[in-house]
Parts: sequence; C-alpha cells; structure tokens
Amino acid sequence: MQTQLRNNTPFKNKVKHGLHRIRRLHHSLTGQILIILALGVTAAQLFSSTIWLKQLAADAEQNVREVAQPMAFRVASTISYFSSLPQNYRHIVIDQLQEMGGTRFFVTVNNEEILINELEESPLQNIVIEEFRNTLAKQLGITNPKIAFSSPDDLHVINNHTRLSDLPERWGHHSLLVKPLTPPILVIQIPINEKDWLYLATLMPDPYFLDDSSPISNDKLFSLAISIMTVLLLSFLIIRRVTKPLAKLARAAESFGQGDYQPVEEVGSEEIRNTAHAFNAMQTRIQRYLDDRERLFASISHDLKTPITRLRLRAEMVDEEDTREAMVRDLEDLDMLVKGALQSVKETDIHENRVEINILKMLKDLQNSAHLAQRDMQLSGELNQAYVGKPLAIKRCLTNLIDNGLYYGDRVKVELDNDDELVTIRILDEGPGIPSEKMEKVFQPYTRLTIKHANHPSGMGLGLSIARNIARAHGGEVHLINRPEGGLEAKLILPLH
Repeated sequence: MQTQLRNNTPFKNKVKHGLHRIRRLHHSLTGQILIILALGVTAAQLFSSTIWLKQLAADAEQNVREVAQPMAFRVASTISYFSSLPQNYRHIVIDQLQEMGGTRFFVTVNNEEILINELEESPLQNIVIEEFRNTLAKQLGITNPKIAFSSPDDLHVINNHTRLSDLPERWGHHSLLVKPLTPPILVIQIPINEKDWLYLATLMPDPYFLDDSSPISNDKLFSLAISIMTVLLLSFLIIRRVTKPLAKLARAAESFGQGDYQPVEEVGSEEIRNTAHAFNAMQTRIQRYLDDRERLFASISHDLKTPITRLRLRAEMVDEEDTREAMVRDLEDLDMLVKGALQSVKETDIHENRVEINILKMLKDLQNSAHLAQRDMQLSGELNQAYVGKPLAIKRCLTNLIDNGLYYGDRVKVELDNDDELVTIRILDEGPGIPSEKMEKVFQPYTRLTIKHANHPSGMGLGLSIARNIARAHGGEVHLINRPEGGLEAKLILPLH
C-alpha cells in the first residue's frame, strides 16, 4: 500500500504543477488576451451564425409556401374532378391511372378512413399542411380534410391492412417511391359521402424539401472549433512573442527588488524597448545610490572610531568622577550607535549570489545550536521544494527571529509550512508579547521596549529591523502577532517564485 502511495505522489505533483501553471496563465497578460480573443471570436461566430440560421429558416419557409400553394391548387382540382364524376365512373378512372403509372398523385376511393402513422411534427411540414387546408377551404369549401405526412415504409393504402409496399410496382411505386431515398409522403383524405373516402397521396418536388434538420452539422461544428483553435494558436504565438520581453522585464524587476542587479535586454516593440531602457537607467541610479550609501556608512563609522577613542582617553583624565563617568557613558552610547550602523548595513546588504537553500536543514542546524546552548527549540513541518535565496542573509534573518524568541520567551516552537507560492515559518514563543500599539515600532532600529530588554547581550535593538529588511529584500515579509494563549508569534513569509 505504501509503495502504491509513493508511486502516485509524482503523478499528483505533476497534476498540481499543471493546475498551478493554468492558474498562472489565467492571471498573465497572455492568458487574459487569449481569453478575450476566444470570447470575441466565439461571440462573433455565434452572432453571425444566428443571423444566418434565421435567414436560412425564413428562406426555407418562403420556399415551402411557394411550392405548397400550386400543389394545393392541383390537389384541389383533382378532388373537384373526382367529385364531379358519377360514382360508377370513379373506379374506372382510378384503375386507368394506376395502370398508366408515373402520375403525380396516387388516388383511390376507400370504404374507410385510413389511419396514418404521422411523422413527428416539424415547422416546414406544418406550413405545407396549413397551405393545403386553406386552399381546400377556399376552393372547395372543404373544412374537414385529414392531412398528414407518412413514411413510405409505413404508408397504408386502400385499407388499414395494406401497405404501399404490398401493392404492385405499377400501382404507385413510380409516383410515391424514390429509391433508395425515403422522402415523406403527404396523404390527404376527404369524406365524399357517408361511407366513402377520397384518398390522395403525393410527394413534394424535392426529396430533401422538408428536411429541417439543423444546418449546423457535426462537421460544421468541428470546422468551427478548428478555425477558433487556429486563430487562438496563431494569436498565442504572436502574443507570446510580444509579451516575452515584458516577462523578462518583470523577472528583472523582481530580482532587482531582491538585491540582484542585472540589465534587461532592450528588445521588442518601441514601447517595450523604451520601458526596458528606462528600467535599466533606474537600476543603475538605484544601485549607484546603494553603493554610495554603503561606502558612506563605512567611511563615517571608520572615521568616527578615532575621535571616539581619543575622547575616551581624555575623559579618563578628568578629575571629577561624576563628570568622567557621564562622559564615558555618552561615548559608549556613541560607540554602540556606530557599531549598530555598521552591523545594520553589513547584515542587511549581504553580497552573495542567490542559490537553492534547504531551509529545513538550516532550521535543524539552528535547533542543534540551541540545544548545545541549553535552549529549548522545537521544530515541526516539511519543505516540499528548495527555496532560492541568499543563504547567509536567510540564516541571519532566522537566527535573529529565533534568538529574539528564545531570549524573551525562554523556549520557542518553529513551524514550517509551504505551498506552490509561499514558504511560511512561524516562531512561537512564550514571552510577554508586545503591546499592539508598539507592534510596528519594534521594527525600527535601536528600539528596545523596556529596561529589561536593554540588557540583551546584543541589545542594540537591530535584530527585528535586520530580519524584516532581509525578508523584504527577498520579496517576503515579517509579521508579529500576539498569541491568544500568551506569547508572541513571528511569521516569516518568503515567496517561492
């Protein structure tokens, strides 16, 4: 069972990764343009197809009326002719017509109404029946005709037990059957006296005349789908080529925000080239400013050490003890500020390449170090993939947060969690917490909330400030939350991409 679960894990990871890529495409410029194009092309096709279908249906109805009207007049003439014949001559005329074959109508006089298995109703068939009813009513005053469409395979003639297929071919096959096709047959029955029915069957001129099946066949739908997919594929290739420089620009901006300076290739359309050129110029100015700031801090700190040392020697020569001690304390504070400024710049702007980091292993190393120092640190959670960042900077960030929790809370519990987007590390301590109104203030350099905290061995109040600066340089963040059960939670969030 365990083997089966292990075998399914890579497949689940692939599915998860595929869904993640689909979500990213949906939120990307390429994906949104493709969605707009797909909706636009589909809407245009549906709109044009709807107009075309309505026009096609209107033309079909008009054609049916134009063909049905003259046929109805001929049927009315035939009925009028047979009705005018003496009863003894009617069968003779019918026999002669059946012997001749090839006539337009199949006509009989039956002793009963033939029950017709009507075809399923359709709009075009209803138009034909309506035209025949109106014509018979106007021309002959017949208001009670039985009119229906029947399949030739199931057409009854003469009586309710005889089918058209049972008759000799010369009787009606030539006029009603169009082999191998099976077009519907129009049957008209009119009572001519109390017991006789005039039975007349005829075909419409075109075997496909009443075929009202949808003009949008499966082949047409397939062709429509292929055309839409072709448009989208070509659009995707063009859009991808246009937006590729934008994607490179976005990655360069993200990397620069995390401390990696790399110029962007100025390619693409004129607007994109101008944007890339402006971005490169901005990178150069900001990088120059950062370098100048670092050199300035280093120079000021170095230059201040010598006068501070001289002032300390001179302070030792002051005879009054109170004055001497006050001057020494001020010089020690000044020296601490200088060292703090150096430490802040040195530990925040760590110059190193971004590489894959096993954060779980790094936390285990910090746990072992805490145990060697007789400090209680618990670790839980897993990491599914390596994190790409600056290892020394990330280690300094984690060390500052964990040391802060160990000092103020005696023991800490570290929880590691991650998904496709983020790595989240929670450091939970059992200390007194921080007043909510001072939650952001503790991130400012040289901030120590109480006198007790000022006795911290490294108590310059820079640990949290450095930790947040490192996190932000990696595109992440550090949040502090007072736990309901007591203590403080320091949450470090780092993006995976």
